Amino acid sequence: MIVDKILHRIRGQTTLTLDDPTGWSTGGSTLFGGKEMQAMKLPAVNACIEIISDSVAKMPIYLMDGETRERVPDHPAVRLLTGRPTEALTAFDYHKLMESRRIAYGNAYALILRDKWGQPVELLPIAPGYMLPILDTNAKLWYVGINPKTHEYRKFWPTDVLHYKAFSTDGLEGISYLRRGAETIEAALQAQRYESNYYRNGGQVSGILTTDTDLSPRPTTIGGEKVDIKSKIRAEWESIHSGADNAYRIAVLDNGLKYTPLTATNRDAQFIESKAASVEDIARLFNIPFYKLGAGKESYAANTQAAIEYIQRTLSPIVSEHEQEDTHKLLLESECSRGLQLRRNMMGELRGDWTARAAWYKSMREIGAYSVDDIRALEDLPDVPGGDDRLASLNYVPLEDWRDLSRRRNGADGEEQKGVTP
Repeated sequence: MIVDKILHRIRGQTTLTLDDPTGWSTGGSTLFGGKEMQAMKLPAVNACIEIISDSVAKMPIYLMDGETRERVPDHPAVRLLTGRPTEALTAFDYHKLMESRRIAYGNAYALILRDKWGQPVELLPIAPGYMLPILDTNAKLWYVGINPKTHEYRKFWPTDVLHYKAFSTDGLEGISYLRRGAETIEAALQAQRYESNYYRNGGQVSGILTTDTDLSPRPTTIGGEKVDIKSKIRAEWESIHSGADNAYRIAVLDNGLKYTPLTATNRDAQFIESKAASVEDIARLFNIPFYKLGAGKESYAANTQAAIEYIQRTLSPIVSEHEQEDTHKLLLESECSRGLQLRRNMMGELRGDWTARAAWYKSMREIGAYSVDDIRALEDLPDVPGGDDRLASLNYVPLEDWRDLSRRRNGADGEEQKGVTP
């Protein structure tokens, strides 16, 4: 009975996606017009999803021993995540797909297929709306959905389903960025439509065609067909004079028609210019620096700092969720108990910024945190002889040792001076 109720629930829930957002209606109007790609038509929204998903997809993945902090080579989970998670997708395509779905739908699911020893051998992405986390009567977590290979509804163990979620109010399912920012995105879409109509009409809001003839709305028979004269005149005028290609065409009027143009007001022009505000609102929604969307006029130094904040504020929480989910479900329980962790190297995000990378490596090298080999590993370069040695500066000593070290150094200097023959 419980399984039947679960299956009934998921069949009803499959409509709650951007493909068919039946349950997303507000005031009787559908949020995104019933199409997922409606919101993606906004360049700012499309760019935000592309930027974040690309950032996550390109990060190197490795297995680290949590106790020794050393990298563990050649593990099935690492080979899977960095090679080909499934036959149809490269590692980059897979990670980009999962992160894009997490953002757009609030949840991204992948079914884990294992060998007889329990090691993962394939990751099958599950389409949004075809998987649902539920709690049974004993508060036990299950996943119910469609097996991508057998196409059957069934229950899955939580450890067999990778689940990356966005902001959540119940801890089970994430809420889409697009759904949370529905009003912002809808306002931007309306502005985009307004702008399109504005330029389609040659920058003129509208005009008035007048005549002394009575054009009251009533059907008139022309050529055996009943037509509305007023609507017919409007349609003919728009077909000839609307659009950028028809701008400034000479109008020929007959039957006493007169055209009075209504030029655009400053308010209309300011509305068009205000679309920059919509871009910034969308950037705030996705937590993306303005400069990445071509907005704002910050200096190069400010943009460099914004890039660092992008890693810290935007990517770091996302990466932490991926690392924890991957570690818990792609490693064996015995491996997790040994402290093994699947990690992602976020320094790859700074690969295009030579100045920031050089400053970072220099600082970490000088305080002894990185060795030459550590730095070369981050640059995908092999080790070099002596590259594992770490350096530390003698210019800084603990305050409690400073007096003693100072006396000994001065004493040694004094003894050397005594031994020198004038």
